[in-house]
Amino acid sequence: MPISDAVKSFIFSCGCGQPSVNDPAIKVTKIMQNNLTSQRISTTAQVRGEQKNQRPVVIWLTGLSGSGKSSLADALEQRLVARGCHTYLLDGDNVRMGLCKDLGFGDRDREENIRRVAEVANLFVDAGLIVITSFISPFHRDRALARSVIGDESFIEVYVDTPLSECERRDPKGLYAKARKGLIKNFTGIDSPYEAPDAPQITIDTLMQTIDQGVDVVIDYLSKWNSK
Repeated sequence: MPISDAVKSFIFSCGCGQPSVNDPAIKVTKIMQNNLTSQRISTTAQVRGEQKNQRPVVIWLTGLSGSGKSSLADALEQRLVARGCHTYLLDGDNVRMGLCKDLGFGDRDREENIRRVAEVANLFVDAGLIVITSFISPFHRDRALARSVIGDESFIEVYVDTPLSECERRDPKGLYAKARKGLIKNFTGIDSPYEAPDAPQITIDTLMQTIDQGVDVVIDYLSKWNSK
C-alpha cells in the first residue's frame, strides 16, 4: 500500500524514536530520490537579482524569544523596501501558523522547522530576493544546516544579543511567565537551551543599540558585502 506524504511526515518528525533503515517510509523515500534528476534552469539567481538590481541574500536573525528579532526584522525590511529593494520576511510565528503548523517544539521538530525555512529561504534567494528570517533557531547544528542549504556566500547570520533576564522582563507575549509556571514545555532559555552563535557576521546588542541603530548596522554590513 502506498505511504502518503502525511504518514511519511509523521514517521520522520514524531518524537517516537529514530526510524529503522528497514522502515517502509525510508524505502519509499530512497526510491523517490533515485528517480529524481536536478533540472537545470537557465535563469539563475544572479540573473534574477540583476533584474532587480540587487544581490540575493538571506539575513538570518537568531536570538531568544523577546530579544527583539521581529521588531528588528520588520524595521529592516521597511528600510530596504524604501530603498527600492525586493524583499521577503519569514517570521517564526507566522511560519508556525502555516508551513510548519504540524510541528511541535521538541528538538527534532525544531530541526525540521528550520530545515523547511532554510529550503523556502533558498528558493526566495533563487528568485533574486533579499530574504530576512526571524527565528529563535536555538541550536548550532540547525543554523549550520540552514547555512549549508542556502550557501555560505548568500547567508548572513545576525545574532540579536539580549540577556535572558531582559527578555523575561520584556516578555511581550507572556510566554516566559507561562514557562516559569510549567504551562509551556521545551521553552528556549527556561527548560530548553539556547546556543549562542560562535562567530556571527553581525551582533546587535539590544541593551546598547536601538532598533534603528541595529538596522543601520545591518545596512552598513550589506553595503560592504555588496561591494565584495
